[in-house]
Amino acid sequence: MKLSNATLSQLPADVARPGYDRTALRPGIVHIGCGNFHRAHMAVYLDDLFAKGLGHDWAILGAGVRAADGQMRGALAAQDYLSSVIELAPGAHKARVVGAMTGFVQVQPGNAALIAAMADPAIRIVSLTVTEGGYYIDPTTGTFSPEHPDIRRDAANPERPDTAFGAIISALAARRAKGIPPFTVMCCDNVPHNGHVTRDAVVGLCRLSNPELAAWIAASVAFPNSMVDRITPATGPRERAMAADMGLDDAAPVTCEPFRQWVMEDHFPAGRPPLEQVGVTFTPHVDAFETMKIRILNGGHAIIAYPGGLADIEHVHEAMADAQILAFVDAVLTREVLPIVPPVPGVDLSDYKALIIQRFSNPEVADTVRRLCLDGSNRQPKFIVPSIRDGLAAGRDVAGLVLASALWCRYCFGESESGAVIEPNDPNWDRLQDRARAAKAHPAEWLAMPEVYGDLVSNPKLVVAFDRALTAVWQHGSRAAMAAYLERRA
Repeated sequence: MKLSNATLSQLPADVARPGYDRTALRPGIVHIGCGNFHRAHMAVYLDDLFAKGLGHDWAILGAGVRAADGQMRGALAAQDYLSSVIELAPGAHKARVVGAMTGFVQVQPGNAALIAAMADPAIRIVSLTVTEGGYYIDPTTGTFSPEHPDIRRDAANPERPDTAFGAIISALAARRAKGIPPFTVMCCDNVPHNGHVTRDAVVGLCRLSNPELAAWIAASVAFPNSMVDRITPATGPRERAMAADMGLDDAAPVTCEPFRQWVMEDHFPAGRPPLEQVGVTFTPHVDAFETMKIRILNGGHAIIAYPGGLADIEHVHEAMADAQILAFVDAVLTREVLPIVPPVPGVDLSDYKALIIQRFSNPEVADTVRRLCLDGSNRQPKFIVPSIRDGLAAGRDVAGLVLASALWCRYCFGESESGAVIEPNDPNWDRLQDRARAAKAHPAEWLAMPEVYGDLVSNPKLVVAFDRALTAVWQHGSRAAMAAYLERRA
């Protein structure tokens, strides 16, 4: 039965549904980028809040700026903006229908409808999940790039912006002109210091066309930092079949692990929903939680990904069932990452690592190794290289982290160790593949990417360690290289 308001009462009894009157909801948030993660994370927290009878003027108005967002709008509009979310605990699936979204702005060139929606005084938060690579960061400097073609285009045409940031600027300008207080801009992407990064993108773009407005935005608009966490695989035939088996005819079902976490700075001048009532942590120490998560969870994913990919392993839980890969990720996290992660209030880092290992091993999620390997050129500088840098600065051994980076290089060669072709899996795949092939004979060629390794390209300890690691991988294979690391550090 097609998911809709009219069919909610006819869903199977074991499928949870909105515990509130959706007609009483009023949008207070415009969210740009309504993919799987948003609908399994922020939308679920708000659904829980509304079920408590709280915050009914904080419903979500979906939005987007890409063609894919238009397709999502069509799928969700056909089912009254309802989404099914299936939590995949080991041995048990639990489905719910989430009703926190009440509409979806028309997706169009120039974003006039989106700008008008954000200019509405009822909207007090504009939130984003536009992917880790969507913030126009110069890979060499790690800061906002005003030279990106998208940015140059918006700067030349501020009245018809194509980017989310250009649309936000136009909406803020409209509110300012009418004396309407600015909304808070809340990034929900997995980006270090995500509030600062979003502020840099908005203010940096605005400076190119209207420096005076940019100064007002910098002084008047809040961009709170946050840390978000929930493993949410891509939706494919398996996930659609799973929803159908549970009695859900959903054009865009979402599956996810049971665990979720959201940590935020409490900086919302225009107000916010009382999300602390449903488990969100508000703290001035977001940086500590963020570093813990990025170094241990995201870093752990990167450590698993490339030995799994080279071994032709399809799923993450299958990689975790491989005794050697499990031992490798556990050893690198324990010996090289945990000692350099700053303390986190109320958290035991060893317990957190154990939780991460447990989450990675969940067979129901069926997250893919290929997804973890995706976009290494953007992820390695965030998830692995900072730990290498801090370890070297502290005089610690970083052999396992360096080996993980060497395995990324070997993966980018484009063949697994069985000789199977690895299809392109990075926006910069061709360049990475050329460099990986050159590095087979001259490992230092791989390090000569300042956008990834920064000034570490000239660090003699890293150069020697990487040469040793990549040479061992090519001469003896990834398994022998991991075994040597584990034996040497035992």
